[in-house]
Order: sequence, then structure tokens, then C-alpha cells
Amino acid sequence: MAQEYDLVILGGGTGGYVAAIRASQLGLKTAIVEKGKLGGTCLHKGCIPSKALLRSAEVYATAKRSEDFGVLTKEVSVDFGKVQERKNKIVEQLHKGVQHLMKQGKIDVYEGYGRILGPSIFSPMPGTISVEMNNGSENEMLIPKNVIIATGSRPRTLPGLEIDGEYVMSSDEALNLETLPNSIIIVGGGVIGIEWASMLSDFGVDVTVIEYADRIIPTEDHEISKEMQRLMKKKGVKLVTGAKVLPETLVKENGVIISAEVKGTVQEFKADKLLVSVGRQANIESIGLENTDIQVEKGFIVTNEFFQTKESHIYAIGDVIGGLQLAHVASHEGIVAVEHIAGKNPAPIQYHLVSRCIYSNPEVSSVGITEEQAKEKGHKVKVGKFSFRAIGKALVFGESDGFVKIIADQETDDILGVHMIGPHVTDMISEAGLAMVLDAVPWEIAHTIHPHPTLSEAIGEAALAVDGKALHA
Repeated sequence: MAQEYDLVILGGGTGGYVAAIRASQLGLKTAIVEKGKLGGTCLHKGCIPSKALLRSAEVYATAKRSEDFGVLTKEVSVDFGKVQERKNKIVEQLHKGVQHLMKQGKIDVYEGYGRILGPSIFSPMPGTISVEMNNGSENEMLIPKNVIIATGSRPRTLPGLEIDGEYVMSSDEALNLETLPNSIIIVGGGVIGIEWASMLSDFGVDVTVIEYADRIIPTEDHEISKEMQRLMKKKGVKLVTGAKVLPETLVKENGVIISAEVKGTVQEFKADKLLVSVGRQANIESIGLENTDIQVEKGFIVTNEFFQTKESHIYAIGDVIGGLQLAHVASHEGIVAVEHIAGKNPAPIQYHLVSRCIYSNPEVSSVGITEEQAKEKGHKVKVGKFSFRAIGKALVFGESDGFVKIIADQETDDILGVHMIGPHVTDMISEAGLAMVLDAVPWEIAHTIHPHPTLSEAIGEAALAVDGKALHA
């Protein structure tokens, strides 16, 4: 028997389940269709498990230099089985929390694979959802007034570097390693590649990163990228930039051998494992888009500012629409979509105000545009920078590398972008994000009294530095 809903959401990841909670709050009868586990990629294959591993790696790296803090220990070692056990425990705890939220919100969850049907006896419009249930029972038919597609993404592969799970991995397989390799080649020096390079290096793995662009984390501000490159090399990570991997040269036998063209010459690289980290692609196959008028461009679903597709009652959010493929963005997109469905007239998302984070060691965070982008847009810029080396709390932590950089417009004093690299900056970026949302100027940040000693003092000093008034420079 077909079930009727105000809203059915395809995908129970961060975007999908947050959208479901908001829909429940607004009184919409809501269901989620999820083929795997609630929480999706972020909880099970991305944000949470990778950060759990990063934290263990950070603790290990700190323990190895405990004498710097006057703490004498015997030989420090890693029990990677226990590292994985801790990661799995965190994921399971959060998974139970999401399940509880669904029950609390009276949100029906269908465990299976959902497909959008075209016009049928159930509805004159496309949008009825056929669910192939995981338990093998008969397909469930769901008749929603509205649909949100939140099917997420998966790691992109390169032709010739297909994932085999043994020698060639994506981040999915790497998260489930039973033992650490002695060495690894990471193809891709973007956000995910650098997080893995940092983590594995801290665990004592010999890491080589091969990046096609002329610098690592090429979407970040140039000075941030340069500092990260310096600090990764300081860790012992080998960075090869401006390099084109030659997949046809891959040899897999007791490890991997692969070549890359670097500045006109071919170089050979050897390691135990190879991790492909070249971005993510949307999960849009086999979900019934062909039964609708939904438009797809460059592998992503096209929507308007309220996330409606060409079928006005079908919305799409998160990684399937491209843009900023971040969990917090997917969640907010879900909220906007649901509020639009409910007639609440939500404000469109201003993507340039979204904070972005890299959870390597050191961390990177940013909001707004880079100095290069500001100049390309025709802004006359003024820049304030302040090093963590002059911040007492950073010295206390024993982590004083990095800086805070604030970019402002010379004429209007508007903050155009804030970029940080250093200790715990992913926890600090929200101050900068709020400042930009409130259209603050550097003077207002500088005159916010930052407690001492804290790392956040670097933000206040960088704001003063914009006008050449830093106190501790």
C-alpha cells in the first residue's frame, strides 16, 4: 500500500537528515530513504572518522616530543587497531544519536534504494518514490508532495587508477586500513589529500604527495598554501607539484610503482600503497532523473537559489549540486529548501560567507575571498597579518607556526576575506565568519577585547595590522 508524505528525502546524510528534522519542526509529514546508514558519508566515510584518525595522529606526534613539555615517557608507539576501535566507537555513538533524532521527530526511515518514478497511476507528476528495500521485502511506494534529493557524492577516480582496495585506495578504503603502510603515494594535494598526508606522516608513514597544480591546496590563499607547503616539508612529507600522473605506468606487485611528468621530465615513485584523492563526484545515477525534466550540467543537478530543480516540487541539496561540497553547507541548504517548501520565505545562502576548514596539522580555515581573487575583482586591498609566534597561548601549546591574515578593501574598509593557518584555527574561524555576516570592519574586530592568553588574540592583532597598528608585531 502506497504511503503519502508531505516530503520524502532521498539520502540520510548530513544534508538529508537535518532537512528532515527541520521539516518535522514545521509540521511536515516526512520520510527519509537511505540505502546505507543514517549520517551518510560525513558520519561514516568522511568528516567524523577522518577527524578521529587525525586526532590520534596528533596525540601520537605530540607524545613523541613530550620532552619539550618536560614530560619524560618511555618509547611511544601506535596500536593502530585501538586507533580504529576508537574511531568506530565515536561513529557508532553519533549514529545512534541520529537514529534517536529521527524517532524524536517522528520521521519515517526506509532502509533501501529509492528511485524517482515518472507520471503514473500514483501521481500525474513525476516524484513518486519506489524503494527497493534492503531486507528483500516488496518495494515500498511513497507518494510525496515534495522531494529533496540529497544523495551525496563519492570519491572520484582517474582512468587507469581504478580502486582495488589493496594497492590503490580512495579515502573510503583508507579509513578501514587494518595496519599502517610504511609508505604511501597520495595523488592529489587538495583538502582531502593534505589531511591524509598530515595524518599519515604524523603516524610515521613515509608520504609523497603528487599534485597537478603548481601548489598544494590551490584553492586557498597563496600565502596559506606556501606556509602549508613549508610545514608539510618540515614534517618530512615529499611534495611534488606541477606533476601529471601517468596512470599507464602503474605497476602493482608488493607495492606500487608509478611515474609522473614533472616540468618536462618523467619521474618514478614507489610506495606500499597509493591513495587517489582527486575530488568527489555526485551520486546521481540510477535514482530516476531520466523520469523527470531535472537538468544536469557537468555531472551535477541544476537548481535555483532555493534548491528547486526544473521540477518545482523536487529539490536537490548538498554534493549532488556541486559548489561547496561541505557537510555544513549541505545542512544549511537542506534547511533553506525545507523552509521554501513550507512557505517561510528563507534568505538565499551567501556562499562567500561560508567558512571552510582543513583539519591537517597545522589546521587551515578561511572565509571570503583570497588576496589574489580580491585583486582580480578590482579591489584595492590592504592586508593585516599576525604570526602565532607572538601569541603566548601558542607558545604554551608548543604550536607557534602559522598566522592569521585579514584582507580588506582600502576604500570601503569592508573585510573581503580572512585566512588562518596554525593551531586550532578551525575553532576560531567562526568569529571571522560572523564579522563578515555582520559587515564588520577590521576596526570593530580589533576593538573586540580578546581574552588573554588565547589563540584568538591573533585575530585581534591581525585586524589592527590591517591599518599598521598591531601592538605585538
